[in-house]
Amino acid sequence: MSIFSIGVSGLNASQKALYTTGNNINNVYTPGYNREIPILGEAKAGGVRVYDIQRQFNHFVATQLNASSGKFSALQAYQTQVHQVDSLLADQEAGLAPLMQSFFSSVEDLVGNPSDPAARQGVLGTANTLTAQFRSFDDYLNDMQQGINGQVRDEIVQINNLAEQVANLNREIGLARAKTGIAPNSLLNQRDQLVADLSARADVKLNIQDGDVYHLSIGNGQPLVAGTHTYKLEAMRSAGDPARMVVGYNDSAGNLIELKDHTFKQGTLGGLLSFRSETLDKTQNQLGQLAVSFAVSFNEQHKQGLDLNGAVGQDFFAIGEPRVYSNSNNSSGVEFAAAFDVDQIDQLKAASYDIHYTGGQMQVTQRDTGVAVVADYDPAAGTLSFAGLKLTLTGTPAEGEQFHLNPLQRAASEFDSKIQDAAQIAAANNDADAGTGDNRNAIALQNLQSKQVVGGHATLSQAYGALVSDVGNRTNVVNVNLTAQQGLNEQLRGLQQSESGVNLDEEAANLLRYQQYYQANARVIEVGGTIIDVLLGLRT
Repeated sequence: MSIFSIGVSGLNASQKALYTTGNNINNVYTPGYNREIPILGEAKAGGVRVYDIQRQFNHFVATQLNASSGKFSALQAYQTQVHQVDSLLADQEAGLAPLMQSFFSSVEDLVGNPSDPAARQGVLGTANTLTAQFRSFDDYLNDMQQGINGQVRDEIVQINNLAEQVANLNREIGLARAKTGIAPNSLLNQRDQLVADLSARADVKLNIQDGDVYHLSIGNGQPLVAGTHTYKLEAMRSAGDPARMVVGYNDSAGNLIELKDHTFKQGTLGGLLSFRSETLDKTQNQLGQLAVSFAVSFNEQHKQGLDLNGAVGQDFFAIGEPRVYSNSNNSSGVEFAAAFDVDQIDQLKAASYDIHYTGGQMQVTQRDTGVAVVADYDPAAGTLSFAGLKLTLTGTPAEGEQFHLNPLQRAASEFDSKIQDAAQIAAANNDADAGTGDNRNAIALQNLQSKQVVGGHATLSQAYGALVSDVGNRTNVVNVNLTAQQGLNEQLRGLQQSESGVNLDEEAANLLRYQQYYQANARVIEVGGTIIDVLLGLRT
């Protein structure tokens, strides 16, 4: 091989090295870009050649970073939502605690002068204010439920788009590899960045097959991307609760399968679903339990007294009735009518339930825990009773049919004062000796403030305090976990950047190095020319 060929090979190699370095510098701020280095080697016939432009990408580190990013995104989404609930409940001025105290203070004023119109009107006024705040809180939480539904839809759209792009890149990379024997680094970078973006939105598992074909799966291994094919997720109404937006999966047979919320634990989607099931549902149930316990206990005591007209007291408060949803796959048409069992109201829990009809029996499980609930089912009467609830059936369900009972989630939405005439407040005891100055039932109503009427183990103020504390504790836990996960995320990103990121100082040094390399090879060619000239001069 001539000196000229050697010099030209060096020029070509240095040009490619300079191009690679320039490309690194230009993409220093490009998301997902991985630093490239030229791999030089001796050519078979002498000289030098560039065997490869190697992408500095570590699959192990990338997998760890993607998993960490998924957890971080989930915690971020959770924190954003739970902070709103915490701020709502913990407000010292707008919270329910001072309003409940104000209501019972007005009842205390009634005890002092049961025939005083001003004292009676004060009870009605504070009752209206209290119930309005309950409804306001419930509306806010319900708006959050609707907001979660919308965000779930948006996340699913983004996940499907990203999955489609990964499948397209699998196709393009395969074609490029078949044509040139290697895959363009730019396409590989794009695909890895899409996987990182997907990991920030949902739990995805990467499996590399056939050398370099990406396969992505979710949940228990359901494929999301299989080579060049994608399986779509779909936002759908829950079969058991039509007000709830859940994730559906389109399988290879074209069936739409409802996925459980716990299928997704990472990414923004996982954070939203976890917040809804762990905090939002529980908070609405606890608020509903507080409202129902308050209303039922006050109503039952109020009906033990007489008003100024000598009539027996009526229900003082109205409350939203339990809601039962028939699973959309049911065929019998059987429906439930549900009501609160005032005689067993101390057994009422802040929970919702799944009801399964099998073998002629009703199996009831608490949804958040999956624990079986002891229930009294009377097929002849068509009644089902448990946990402070009484349900009446119309007809007989078919084998395997399912129902969802949501007794409390919107109970506070209809919490209101039924009495508008102050004279109808039953402050007197229900006996022949009661008169306009009798305050014995008003005293019993006031004593409800200190009785354990919520779940049989907590007063009204204690139950609300537990609600506020529960959300506050969960908020603190999420904040701590988010801070810790952010630190881990930064460490992994630093490790990833140390291997794959572009260092401008290093690339600037490479520019000078490859420039000198180019100039030296040009000098080789120049020397070769000089030698030829000398040799030709000798011949003449």
